[in-house]
Amino acid sequence: MDKVIKLEELAQFATVIVALYYLPMHISWWAWPALFLLPDLSMLGYLASPAAGAVSYNFFHHKLVALAVIGLGWYTGVPYILLIGLVLYGHSSMDRIMGYGLKYLDGFKHTHLGMIG
Repeated sequence: MDKVIKLEELAQFATVIVALYYLPMHISWWAWPALFLLPDLSMLGYLASPAAGAVSYNFFHHKLVALAVIGLGWYTGVPYILLIGLVLYGHSSMDRIMGYGLKYLDGFKHTHLGMIG
């Protein structure tokens, strides 16, 4: 089952990459790796506490939040909002491919996909 989930996440990540290609805006190639790593800044919440870290991490890695931002960008026609939503969604898929799921409040390694490591 683990391989099926990873394939599903890979398909979602690939879909985001294709969607980003068709955005009506130009972004330099070197900006893409930086954009895809930005959601990981939410881990700074762990400096406060494991619970605060989990809440901040989960907010920026939850696919429903990403879909809401994508929908807002689509509805308003603002490509930068759409870009933010696609980056959030693609990053979440990339994390899940690597086994990083949404966090439980007791620590970074305890995720909805199981323990990390």
